[in-house]
Amino acid sequence: MQLYGLEEHFVTADVIEAWKRQDPQLTEPLMKWTVGSPLTQELLDLGDGRVAAMDDAGIDTAVLSLTTPGLQNLGSAEAVALQGPVNDAVAEAVRRHPGRLQGFAALATPAPQAAADELRRAVTELGFNGALVNAHSGDRSLDQSEFWDIYEAAEHLRAPVYLHPRAPFPAVREAYYGGFGEPVDSALATGALGWHYDAGLTALRMIVAGVFDRFPELQIILGHWGEVVLFYLDRISLLDGAAGLQRPVAEYFRTNIFITPGGISSHKYLRWSLETVGAERIMYASDYPYVQAPDGAARQFLDTAPIDDTDRAKLAFRNWEKLVAGIRR
Repeated sequence: MQLYGLEEHFVTADVIEAWKRQDPQLTEPLMKWTVGSPLTQELLDLGDGRVAAMDDAGIDTAVLSLTTPGLQNLGSAEAVALQGPVNDAVAEAVRRHPGRLQGFAALATPAPQAAADELRRAVTELGFNGALVNAHSGDRSLDQSEFWDIYEAAEHLRAPVYLHPRAPFPAVREAYYGGFGEPVDSALATGALGWHYDAGLTALRMIVAGVFDRFPELQIILGHWGEVVLFYLDRISLLDGAAGLQRPVAEYFRTNIFITPGGISSHKYLRWSLETVGAERIMYASDYPYVQAPDGAARQFLDTAPIDDTDRAKLAFRNWEKLVAGIRR
C-alpha cells in the first residue's frame, strides 16, 4: 500500500537568514525551535537523510512544504525574491529522488499577484501539486479579498492549497496564551492549542467571506484533524442563517476541504472525522520533523486503524492520487 505524507516540512538557509533579518530576536514562536534546535538540520535536509527518515516511518512519498511562517512574515520584495529559489530547490530535490518526493509551492503571500504567478509556474513548469500557505500573512488573515488572486489561480489549476497554522497575532498571543512564562506561553500559542484555533478560524472565515462561493472548485487541506473546527460543526451551524452563504457551513467541509491528521496519530479523531466528512475527504500527513514516526509508526497508524481496506487505501494514497490527477498542468 503506497503511503503519502502531505505535511512534511523543510527550510532553506536563505529563508532562515531572511527571518533573522526581519526579526533578529525570532520572537514568533517556533522560529527559535526551527532555527536553533536539533530539528534544524532535519529541516534543511532535502536529500538522503530525509529519505531515510521516511523509510523508517513507512512513508513512500513526502510532499515537501516550507515550514511556518514560510515567507509570510517578510516584506513583499524579500518574499517575492525568495519564493522562486525556494521552489527551485524543492524541484531539484524532487528530481534527485523521483517517486519519493513531491512539492507544495512556497508563496510570497505579502504580494498576492506575484504569489499567484508563482503558483502557476510551480504547477505547470515545476510539476508541483499545489501550495502550502499559513493562516495569515503579515497582519492580514488569508480570508481577505486581497488574497483571492491566489485562490483564483489554484481553482483554475485545480491545485489544492494546504492551509497550515501560523502563530496567532501578537496581541492575541499575549491576551489568550501569555502570562505563564516560557515554554508554556509558546506551547499554548502554538502546537498545544493556539495555532489550531487560529488556522481553523481562518478556514471558517474563508467560508463566511464567500471564498468557496466565489471559487466553488477550490480545494483546501486542513491538518491536525481539521484544526478544531471539524469537531464543532454542529454548533458552528449557527452561522447558517446569519452568513448569507449559498450552502450550510458543514457542507463546505464535505466538498471543499480535505482533512489530515498532521502528525496526531489518534484513531478516536479518525473515527470522528470519518463520521463527519467521510473517507473520501481524509488523507495522511506526518508533520515531519516536528512529529517523528520511527519504526514504521506512520504505516502502523493506518494498518491498525478501525477501518476496512477500501477506506484504508483512500486515506493512504487513493484520495491524494485522485486529487493530483485532476490538476491542470
